[in-house]
Amino acid sequence: MENTKKIKLFIGLSYLLIVCLFLYFFFSKFSLSEITSYDFLRDNRKYLIEVKNSNLFLTLISFFVLIVLWVFPFLGFGGPVALVGGFIFGKWIGTLVVVFGLTTGSIFLYIFGNYFLKDLIKEKFLNKFVNLENKFKKSEFIYLLIYRLVGGIPWQLQCLLPILFNVKIKNYFFATLIGIVPSIFLVVSIGSGLEKIIDENIRVPGVTDIIFSPDIYIPLLAFFLLILTTIIFRKFFLKN
Repeated sequence: MENTKKIKLFIGLSYLLIVCLFLYFFFSKFSLSEITSYDFLRDNRKYLIEVKNSNLFLTLISFFVLIVLWVFPFLGFGGPVALVGGFIFGKWIGTLVVVFGLTTGSIFLYIFGNYFLKDLIKEKFLNKFVNLENKFKKSEFIYLLIYRLVGGIPWQLQCLLPILFNVKIKNYFFATLIGIVPSIFLVVSIGSGLEKIIDENIRVPGVTDIIFSPDIYIPLLAFFLLILTTIIFRKFFLKN
């Protein structure tokens, strides 16, 4: 238990240090007013698209690595990288690279947690999810797939909770890969829609113009419908 506390403290301090260093170097180059301006977004959109067009393969590999690092060790969640992925690569390629990147990062997080945080996770969460233990024993892949589809749990915790059920890495990988596709595709579609709007508008478009653009409101409506469906299904899943 003492070693677990030390590891937890080390992870927390390391994460805080990395985030602080990143913010320091980022804001030493860009001011807050710059990164929130429309011109900044439009100019950097051109730069990112040019980089992608000059070497698509290298850009994909670099973004994939950044996504993996975003999940582990930075403990980031899927929304921001999905928006950026759609913004740079479009709906289809963006979905592929983000899904594979998040899945790979979650595998590293799962392996790390299984070796170093297993006792802590069982102590904190086993009693809360004891009703799922038998389900996972009956059909590990199916219930993990449902667990990923249903969501409703913070991404970082969602990656670590399967440790309670000793899920095999193979089942963890494919259930995550398939299970996160619907939500990631919708968020990537929103990012792709924002890129199209910025490309077509020299000046800042109005909020209503953005919201009522088919490239934005269709995936937004689908995303809210997915959230509502998963909330209902999650209650049924956890209850039964």
